Amino acid sequence: MSRVTNLSKGANVPVAAGAVRAVLGWSGGPGVPDIDASALLLTTAGRVRSDVDFVFYNQAGHPSGAVRYAGKQGSADAVEVNLAAVEADIDRIAVCASADGGTFGQVPGLTLRLLDAAGGAEIARFDIAAGPETAMLCGELYRRGGVWKFRAVGQGWSSGLAGLATDFGISVDDAPAAPASSAAPQPIPAQQPHTPPRQQYAPPPQQFTPPPAPQFAPPVQPSPPPQPAVPGVRLTKGEDQLPIDMRKRMSLRKEQVAVSLAKQGMQGLTARVILVLDASGSMTMLYEKKVVHRVVERMAAVAAQLDDNGVMPAWTFASNPARLPDLTLADLPRWLELHVRCGQLKLFGGRRAANLQPGQVDMRVVGIQNEEQKVIAEVRNQVRAERVPLPTIVLFFSDGGVYKNREIERELRAAVEEPIFWQFVGLGSKAGYGVLERLDTMGGRRVDNVGFFSVDDIDNLSDPELYDRLLSEFPSWIKAAAAAGILR
Repeated sequence: MSRVTNLSKGANVPVAAGAVRAVLGWSGGPGVPDIDASALLLTTAGRVRSDVDFVFYNQAGHPSGAVRYAGKQGSADAVEVNLAAVEADIDRIAVCASADGGTFGQVPGLTLRLLDAAGGAEIARFDIAAGPETAMLCGELYRRGGVWKFRAVGQGWSSGLAGLATDFGISVDDAPAAPASSAAPQPIPAQQPHTPPRQQYAPPPQQFTPPPAPQFAPPVQPSPPPQPAVPGVRLTKGEDQLPIDMRKRMSLRKEQVAVSLAKQGMQGLTARVILVLDASGSMTMLYEKKVVHRVVERMAAVAAQLDDNGVMPAWTFASNPARLPDLTLADLPRWLELHVRCGQLKLFGGRRAANLQPGQVDMRVVGIQNEEQKVIAEVRNQVRAERVPLPTIVLFFSDGGVYKNREIERELRAAVEEPIFWQFVGLGSKAGYGVLERLDTMGGRRVDNVGFFSVDDIDNLSDPELYDRLLSEFPSWIKAAAAAGILR
């Protein structure tokens, strides 16, 4: 058999190379659509495990490192596959293409070549015939008996890249409607920093008396007057506007936060609380099951008890970070509905998403991949821009998939001299948290500015245990940071 195999549709060839480069080529010219290559990592069921398994121009690398979008050079676009790094539950890798501004029938000389990534030698070539299709599964790498093979496919879709992706299990927003006029759509106004007056930070007293157990009143009627505050527990502005059941939960949770702080000798502590939510593709199920919504409600109690103005700045992130509107207690139910949302693929260029409510983030711009270092940098910048005489705790929730270890470590090491404590919480104890799990014991820092713990099922973690774990390292950081002159 010759080294190069010209394949007909449906034919296959063994692949001995450890890494390959799949190159789509065509003859460009006036009226010829632009072509974009992409790849799907598929299980034996023929579907992706999550949106992370789609590698394309807006999500250029798979977290496993097995597949990478290599980029376009003239009339050629490519993806690279390290076959040795493909995870065991991935059965095949589909090499796909989409036509921008026309159909594949308008693209002359469309060819898929499979190259040995090590030396560039051509392994196989497939000359693709097409018609009205706007997206295509060109070929696929698949395993049989422990051996990798490549098959020429040439299956087309007339519904574009979004239609192809959806058929393989990718969750994609509907394409936005064309604007009614030729005027460019206006961007959503940027969230302005919230700068309410704050109390001065003072070291907490050394002695404390834990607050007494809450007294339960008779059933509450709608819109009751505020109840007298339990000693050490703040009555936060807007709390009386919450639905009755949520108000009861909030009151009990604030008391538990006060108890957890009192155990550390930090009763009466005032601090700024910032929330960061992972919205990457692997988080989709946690959003659909409202796990993240319940987490946010429990964190609102921390902000209500710690922050004298009861306002919690918030960010969401995946491939890119985005600032959310500040969370105030009175707006909690509506805030959960509008802003606790998962990232999505951006398949439609820079066009504005349809049906966004005021203040909502276009989650397609946020994307679906893990880029923790970007949101860490953005939060740091905001804290520097909005200086307050208070310690800051960042409550950072993620389900793992951390892979930008050096970049994350660099950001958190640089943040040591800033009045910020970073408390990371893993939503699932078996996920890959990378450097976050090691920062607690990493030397070379004047103070330990990072905490981390993970839980299998946060819904089954009681409020007392959750708040004890969440606030266990923050007080000791405050003392160390004050001694080091970081807190003034």
